[in-house]
Amino acid sequence: MPDHSPEETALAELLAAAARVQRRRWRELLAPWDLSPHHARALRVVARRDGTRLSDLAEALHIAPRSATEVADALQDRGLVERSPDPVDRRAVVLRATGEGRRVQGEVDAARAGDARDLFGRLPAADRAELARLLRVLLD
Repeated sequence: MPDHSPEETALAELLAAAARVQRRRWRELLAPWDLSPHHARALRVVARRDGTRLSDLAEALHIAPRSATEVADALQDRGLVERSPDPVDRRAVVLRATGEGRRVQGEVDAARAGDARDLFGRLPAADRAELARLLRVLLD
């Protein structure tokens, strides 16, 4: 006797397909800023905080500290973030979004909101609410 039903398999495939569509849309949305999804997530983390340690960035992105350093280097090279000494621990470094980084983050946020309206606007409000509820259940 199988451990799963055909309906469960079909649901899993639908969820995976929806995730692929969302990732593709996200990559396409970021193209005008020449940002990868990974760099966009990092910029969002830094832009939403007043000083982000590299260790906090690594934790927020679920990546190794060395990888966070590489991401920060890439964003700094683009002029989107800057490094400065941590006011609490001078041995540590914090990242802050530059004016350009905040501008880009604002534009990306606006574009993402518009894309979400286009995608989820296909559903009536009650279905959107139910989808959100169901996804929260799956994520718990």
